Formats: sequence, structure tokens, C-alpha cells
Amino acid sequence: MKQEERRDRILALLEEADGPLTGSALSSLFGVTRQVIVSDVAVLRARGAEIIATPQGYLLHKAGSSAVYRGTVAVRHGPDSGSLADELNLIVDLGGTVVDVSVEHPLYGEITANLQLSSRQDVQRFIEKMEELQGEPLLVLTGGYHLHTIEAPNQEVMEAIRGALRAFGYLVE
Repeated sequence: MKQEERRDRILALLEEADGPLTGSALSSLFGVTRQVIVSDVAVLRARGAEIIATPQGYLLHKAGSSAVYRGTVAVRHGPDSGSLADELNLIVDLGGTVVDVSVEHPLYGEITANLQLSSRQDVQRFIEKMEELQGEPLLVLTGGYHLHTIEAPNQEVMEAIRGALRAFGYLVE
């Protein structure tokens, strides 16, 4: 299969997918290395495809998300996986999706990572992957301070999320 055919097929698979597709799964499907898939995705993005890389895999941004309210919260907690899981689970348990995490770095400015966490299962996989890779969350760069973009079905859910984060001492106001 030629590059262009593979790239077209990757885009079609992402359009059809109900969830994220991993680079490893795509590389196995096409019989190429994961790095080739990363390169293909970069080319597709450069051509205007709105492909989002998340810890769960690649997603194609689809207009008309079911969430009608989007907000940002500033939070702070320690880097341990327990605090991280508690914070993220508070959000998803109340019906929110954690779209991303951002920190303000003194040299690089804003650093943002897509998360797309909308269930306890997503949170658990994220924490397990972090531990498996012995990775550290971005908040270690800022003494625990970080921002999350959250999508919710309505403003009431967003306010419930803010209230829960406040009650547990995570919300920075």
C-alpha cells in the first residue's frame, strides 16, 4: 500500500471509529512501524485534518459534540497517582469530560496535553499508563498547579464539578 492510500485509510478509519485508535493498532493493521503512523498523522494534520492525540490513541475532532458547555478550572494537588485519580474521577463521575491539562512553564509558556477522559475506565487506563511508563504528570512543573478544560452537558453540571473540586480542596480560586 502506498503512503497516500494508507493516509486516506487512516483518515477514514478515524472518521468511522467510535473511540480512539492507537498508533500501535494502526501500525499492525498496515504492517508499518508506529513511527510511520506518527509521520502519517503529522502529514494529515498539516493538511488540515483535526486529529487529536490522546493517551488512549488518535481521535478525529467531530463537530457537534454532545457537550454544550465548556469551561476551564484551575486546580492544585500533589503528583501522586491517588490524588490525580481522585481529581479526575470527581470530574467524570459528575458527567464531565476532561478535555486537556495545561501548565504555564517559565521557558516554554503554556504546555497543553490532550486527555479526553470521560469515564472511570479512561482515568484508570491513564493512571496505569503513567505508572507503567514511570511518567510524571505535567503538574510537577508548576508545584501542583494546572488547568483543565472540561466539557459538560450543561452549566449546572459544570457548577457541580466546580463545587466538588472546591469541597475536596482541589479548586484554586
